Amino acid sequence: MTKANKILFITQEITPYVADSEMSSIGRNLPQLIQEKGREIRTFMPKWGTINERRNQLHEVIRLSGMNLIIDDTDHPLIIKVASIQAARMQVYFIDNDDYFQNRLETVDENGQEYNDNDARAIFYARGVLETVKKLRWSPDIIHCHGWMTSLVPLYIKKAYNEEPSFRNTKVVFSVYDNGFNNTFEDNFSSKLLLKGIDKNDVSTLNGSAVDYVSLSKLAVDYSDGIIQNSAQVNEEVINYARNNGKLTLDFQEPDLYADACNNFYDQVWESTHK
Repeated sequence: MTKANKILFITQEITPYVADSEMSSIGRNLPQLIQEKGREIRTFMPKWGTINERRNQLHEVIRLSGMNLIIDDTDHPLIIKVASIQAARMQVYFIDNDDYFQNRLETVDENGQEYNDNDARAIFYARGVLETVKKLRWSPDIIHCHGWMTSLVPLYIKKAYNEEPSFRNTKVVFSVYDNGFNNTFEDNFSSKLLLKGIDKNDVSTLNGSAVDYVSLSKLAVDYSDGIIQNSAQVNEEVINYARNNGKLTLDFQEPDLYADACNNFYDQVWESTHK
């Protein structure tokens, strides 16, 4: 049985580009540890406005930039930047856009209020990563998603990009953290998601109503091949939904066991769908 050799990490936070947190530490260390186990990796995160481009030596990748993504009938230019974490021999790709990320904080503003367009930012981020991976002509075996900002990747992979050569055999692992959000997305969020290959029945989990953290996470679970409980305490409704729907699930792991557990879980997910 062949193993899953190429792992794409799509995450919300990576240290040192953002403040230390459980997720940003995993975003920094897990790809390195998986690479050291002999797998090929790529890593993406949003280019939050808090990231100092000069200090972190980000530069634009012209050959990957320049595409427009249409969200809610509006064109949004996709800008790709890259930086290197020398100690890890690892590159990080950043998804950027003047409207969604430049001169803005992460998911909340200076007053701690969640941005009203976080829904569109999540759509742009997910689609921006997948379009960039296509341009890289790189075919991941496993995509590992970290953070609710990546919740739409499983849907897009299984429905909108499933015929793309880069993603035809790709399996998706979604990590559930304790990093929810409080506001609900706009009522038309599910219609913003629609692309060729996605219809209203595919997002029926959202029920056409205002979308909250739980319903968004359940949508991610629906289209994922494996679920990881990444924090010691997570939303019980979400993790139970995964288990009750028969998803391959990895329980919470202590930090010193986490990378090995993920490494083995990738092969479990791969083998369970390639029997």
